[in-house]
Amino acid sequence: MTSKYYYLIAGLPEVALDDNKLTYTVADFKTELYPYLSEKDQRLVNLYYLKYDNANLLALLQRKEGCFDTRGCYTADELNQYLAALKDGDTLPDSVFPSYLSDFVEEYLQGENEGGMQLPEDRLAARYYAYAMKCKNDFVSKWFEFNLTVNNCLVALTARKYKWDVASCVVGNTEVCEALRSSTARDFGLGGELDYFEALMKISETDDLVEKERKTDQLRWKWLEEESCFHYFTMERLFVFLMQIEMVERWISLDKEQGNRMFRQLIATLKDEVKIPAEFR
Repeated sequence: MTSKYYYLIAGLPEVALDDNKLTYTVADFKTELYPYLSEKDQRLVNLYYLKYDNANLLALLQRKEGCFDTRGCYTADELNQYLAALKDGDTLPDSVFPSYLSDFVEEYLQGENEGGMQLPEDRLAARYYAYAMKCKNDFVSKWFEFNLTVNNCLVALTARKYKWDVASCVVGNTEVCEALRSSTARDFGLGGELDYFEALMKISETDDLVEKERKTDQLRWKWLEEESCFHYFTMERLFVFLMQIEMVERWISLDKEQGNRMFRQLIATLKDEVKIPAEFR
């Protein structure tokens, strides 16, 4: 039976993408709302917070100092403990440490590169999305698949525009991924498959990179609202709220001048490396 969260959801503030202040943050959600969720629903929310663990794990593997994000599911001590166990050849159950992270660590430590020229960040992202899309909640699974598709389509359109190798830029192994890697059609053969592909093509043609990012978030926001319209007091509505406050929080912390500087740095990196950097993921 699906848990109902009448009081939690009734007390949530209204949020809009153009808000200039927040009542809740991603961190607040973890401390104030998360404890009231059922164990099953906490595991679903954890799928979102695992993205911070992805970055933290990579930072530890690459021995980068001062990069730990406390919003993840695991503390620095826990991640170091799990890394030490994996290095010793121990097997950690999925209930303790997500299997996709264990598999990635094993691959990383062995120096393997199943993705050819793909960056470690991209290989980890592929495992992360595959893991999240296997969850039993239909809405959450579709959200992760939607994000993977949006990211890959925009990256593929950019790669094709600048004559980079599209296949090496695409992350994951869905049918959409394979179409992006193999199709030479203008729409990669996806125009009839994805009702938002035309919108993605228009977004990809936007010259202002900050505006492009905002339009992408607007597309995500629209998807969340439309797909959750019949979820009233369920975990799905709380999940939507979490995704929305993440977007608002990011835009509040990033003014246009900062955004332009960030994207200019990314483009400089692109020119130097002739590949899509992990930041575009």
